[in-house]
Amino acid sequence: MTAENDTESLAAGQIPPPASHSKVVTVHLQNIPLLSGLAPDVLKQIGLSMHFRKVEKDDYVLHKGGGGDYLLFLLAGRLKVVDLTEDGREIGLSFLSPGDYFGELSIIDGLPRSASVIATEPSLVSLLPRTQAVSLIYAHALVAERVMKRLAQKIRSASSHRAILGIPNAHQRVFALLAQLTKTAPGGLDVIENMPTQQEIAIMANTSRETVSRALQVLIQNEVVEKDLRRLIVRRPAQLKAMILDSDKNGA
Repeated sequence: MTAENDTESLAAGQIPPPASHSKVVTVHLQNIPLLSGLAPDVLKQIGLSMHFRKVEKDDYVLHKGGGGDYLLFLLAGRLKVVDLTEDGREIGLSFLSPGDYFGELSIIDGLPRSASVIATEPSLVSLLPRTQAVSLIYAHALVAERVMKRLAQKIRSASSHRAILGIPNAHQRVFALLAQLTKTAPGGLDVIENMPTQQEIAIMANTSRETVSRALQVLIQNEVVEKDLRRLIVRRPAQLKAMILDSDKNGA
C-alpha cells in the first residue's frame, strides 16, 4: 500500500489533510454524519486523536483478517468494500462516499476485519484509534443509535445481496443490483449517483463485464434507464423491477 500518514494533531475540531503543504483542505467534524450534533469540546477531543492517510486508486485501506485498531472515516474520494471467495475471486459488497465511516464491527467485537476496503480513486481517510472509538460509541447515545441503525441497514443490504447472487440469470442479477443501488433524489427522480463501472457491477453481480454491458444496452434500448455523466437515471423503475422477474426476455 502506497499511503501517507499524517502525524500532526488537530485543533478546534478541524481536519487538515496529509501530504502537500501547498494544498490545504479543512474538513469540519460536525459535517460527518456520525458526529453531527456532538458538543464542540467532544469534537475537539476526537479531532486531536485522529490520524490521516492518503491512498491512491487501487490501494488497500483495510485487509480482510487484519486487526481492528481504528474506526475510519472517508473524507474525500471513493472506496469499495470487497470480500474474496475461496478461489481468490473478488466480490464487491458496497461503496463508500465522503462522510461514511467503516471498520465499526472490529471496534465493537474486537475481532479481525471482515472485509477488505480498496480505493477506487485517490482518497483521504481519517483514523480514530480503537480506545477513543469505543468511548465515542458507548459514551454518546446519539452515536450509539446511529451505529445500531447502520448495522441494521448493513444486515438488510447483505441479505438482499445474497438473494441477488442466488438469481440464476446473469442479466436479472444485473437488473436486481441496479434496482438495489437506485435512490430517489430530491424532486422524485430515481437515480444511481456515482454509477459504478461495468467491471465493478460485474464483480458485485458475479458475472462478466461483457454481460453487464449487454444488460445495460437492453435497459437503454427499452428506455428503462438513461446515462447522465457519472449517474444513471432510472426512468421506469417499475419496468426495471418487472424485468428482474422475467427471465424469458433477458438473455443469458
